[in-house]
Amino acid sequence: MNIKTIQNNILSRYASNGRKLPRRDTQDSYAIHISEVMLQQTQVDRVIPYFHQRMKDYPNYASLAKVSKADLLKHRSGLGFNSRVLRLQQCAEKIVEYEGLQIKNLKFKIQNSKNDLIEVRNQLQKLPGIGPYTSAAIMAFSRNLSVPVIDTNIRRVLIFLFKLPETITTKELEAFATKVIPAWKSRDRHNALMDQWALLLTARKTKIKSLSKQSKFEGSDRQVRGWILKQLTTNNEQLTIEKVQEEFPKKNVKEIVQGLKKEKLIKISKWVIIIAD
Repeated sequence: MNIKTIQNNILSRYASNGRKLPRRDTQDSYAIHISEVMLQQTQVDRVIPYFHQRMKDYPNYASLAKVSKADLLKHRSGLGFNSRVLRLQQCAEKIVEYEGLQIKNLKFKIQNSKNDLIEVRNQLQKLPGIGPYTSAAIMAFSRNLSVPVIDTNIRRVLIFLFKLPETITTKELEAFATKVIPAWKSRDRHNALMDQWALLLTARKTKIKSLSKQSKFEGSDRQVRGWILKQLTTNNEQLTIEKVQEEFPKKNVKEIVQGLKKEKLIKISKWVIIIAD
């Protein structure tokens, strides 16, 4: 089966059976940015209600930049990975501060040429919390630009459909993926690939291993971090390092707390933990 036939099959299946998801009803860069941050390491069904609430309460970068950290973390409670939402707020603050760098108003030289796409992507990656994947997703889903959006699942689908070696490097896969994006169909094509992995080409079926595997949550530092932040945003009682240590006697709580402090998620005053301003 040649590349063109594969591409037509992907788009045809998506046109007939594509999932109806909130972020697919918009081309707003902010909404797509919010959705992508929420979807990282979190299942789609869990994200949808959070996404609707976030867009209702903080509909743009300006409103997100102004909200207090405590309120923002309450909004995030239940999704985990709290540092991501604070980097998202830092990004919003930068966008508001530097008006000429507003994502939704970026003056793309939309020629879909390689040099233009690289330049825009580099601009996005200078913002807090926006890396290679998120920058590509914003460009593909909001502007329909021919930038390869590759996560562990799309990687698996590409390898399976195009008979690529599992040893292919990230750089090689990006180069290949860029070449096979149908002109001005990047949005539909990437949405289609996401549906392919979710509904058809699972890891079990394809036997293609992920490059990395997420560590267990139970008993991890992430569990302690999440518990601390949840206590700070939902409990009016003082939270001390001693109390956290009692809850997690086998963990190095002082080290975990210092990590949260370094990320500016919390402050410590006389062994009492509080949300950072």
